Amino acid sequence: MEALPRETIVDVLEDRLRTDILDGRHPAGSYLPPERRLADGYGVTRTTLKHAFGRLVQAGLLETRHGVGTRVRDYARSGGADLLPMLVRHDSGWVREVFEVRRGVGASIAERAAERRTRPQAAELSALLDAVRAAEGADAVQLADVEVHRALARATGNRVYALLTNTLFNAYLPVRSLLQGPFTDPEAAHRRLAPVVEAVTTGNARRAREAADAYLRDTERIMLEGLA
Repeated sequence: MEALPRETIVDVLEDRLRTDILDGRHPAGSYLPPERRLADGYGVTRTTLKHAFGRLVQAGLLETRHGVGTRVRDYARSGGADLLPMLVRHDSGWVREVFEVRRGVGASIAERAAERRTRPQAAELSALLDAVRAAEGADAVQLADVEVHRALARATGNRVYALLTNTLFNAYLPVRSLLQGPFTDPEAAHRRLAPVVEAVTTGNARRAREAADAYLRDTERIMLEGLA
């Protein structure tokens, strides 16, 4: 194995180990080599290795058993959605799967929001929609757009929808700069999103679901073209 550079050594080692795990070099269920041998192979101390292990244990990729060793977890069976940003960063192919879930969840959120939103929430949505058009630069427009979706999730009255919205945004956060195609023109971004907000604020649940589905499919297509 090639010795690692000394700069941010724990970060570099964590990244190397994570890549090896996600690429299948250390298969799920297998035990990593003994710490001393692994540390020597990477040219690091056992203390540095333990720090990297700790991060990967926290991320859900490893589990350490005292007196037994460090085993690779089967993240597909036991992992949670908090792993998605790491998986997307490793393989952008995950973005398509994230977007498939985004479509289904987003349409349900819009429908529920139309049924349950309060007057103050309707006013907040209208103000946040205006902020999309007023934003300057693709990054600012994209973030303004996200705030509309967070508000839609809150308007459902279901806190799980709010957490799911955060999770899905965080999932593609590592490649967000590549997904700004729908947000380069504030007027166009506003025009795409306006039917969703209008249907929700007027309480038309069926129309809200249809508008959200159309919006999500349209923006997904543009974003995936940019990612390609």
